[in-house]
Amino acid sequence: MRDVAAAAGVSLMTVSRALREPERLSGETRKAVLDAVRRIGYVPNRIAANLASARSSVVGQIVPSIQNSLYVDTVKGTADVLRAAGMQLMLADSGYSLEEEEALIAAFVAQRVSGLILHNTEHTPRAVEMIRRSGVPVIETGDLARRPVDMSISYSNFNAARAMTLHLAARGYRSIGCVSLVTRVNRRARERQRGYLAALRILKRPPDPRLTMEVGPGMTAGARAMVDMVSRVPGVDAIFFAGDVLAVGALFEAQRRRWAVPGRIAIAGFDDLEILQHAVPRVTCLRLPRLEIGRRSAESLIDRLRGKEERIRLDLGFEVIQREST
Repeated sequence: MRDVAAAAGVSLMTVSRALREPERLSGETRKAVLDAVRRIGYVPNRIAANLASARSSVVGQIVPSIQNSLYVDTVKGTADVLRAAGMQLMLADSGYSLEEEEALIAAFVAQRVSGLILHNTEHTPRAVEMIRRSGVPVIETGDLARRPVDMSISYSNFNAARAMTLHLAARGYRSIGCVSLVTRVNRRARERQRGYLAALRILKRPPDPRLTMEVGPGMTAGARAMVDMVSRVPGVDAIFFAGDVLAVGALFEAQRRRWAVPGRIAIAGFDDLEILQHAVPRVTCLRLPRLEIGRRSAESLIDRLRGKEERIRLDLGFEVIQREST
């Protein structure tokens, strides 16, 4: 650090701030320090810093699957804000398993992370106990948790699914089906199914068990669910897929069978994946603030680390996007 300070013509404290709190320096000073760091090849000793502060400059984020592009925007929003604050993001994949999430939380706490961002809003009792004992600030992002472990920044899956079902009804569809992932192991799927059923109650339409299906992930599952539902209830005129990959699979299968969309069957999805914007027809869906969730989560963690003790539960909302598939 002394070599960097000499090369940049600044004090040791300024070097430290450039590496830990860059936003506190002018752009010119920050650039001079970071240029000197690169020129000299200086690598900060994070282990020593962790021992001194009892916390690292790393935030741990756990998502259900790094193969699922739905989580990309949230991760990017988190990483961008942390990087600007001189912090780093460590990402882990729980594989949709609460037990694996528990093991990852234990690993992150052992590494003295400064905070945790968890997509899940359900956890094992041991995971919750570890979090509380560690004192690490935590944000849950996959749903607007009613009783968050610490903080929650998200949207309501329940409200979003209810809004989409009511939207389909407002467009004249009388027999609306709902296809979701398995609710027993997925709280988000459970909340989306609850929202669909709540909309039917508002519409005073009795729920038909044949119009509610739970399937595994993937396009093939969506395709099979649509065919199965149409065969069981020939009068079904719209299906709300509480997952975009399921909706895309259904659309491709409808095209293969030459079923007009939306003439024979209307299809709506949940997230605004890019493919939905370019499919023919373009698919009606819900637009969710995933990038903003990541940004606000990182900002809230940083605020907490700087002394703000506010416990937040922030609803960032959603938007129904009407397209040609309905």
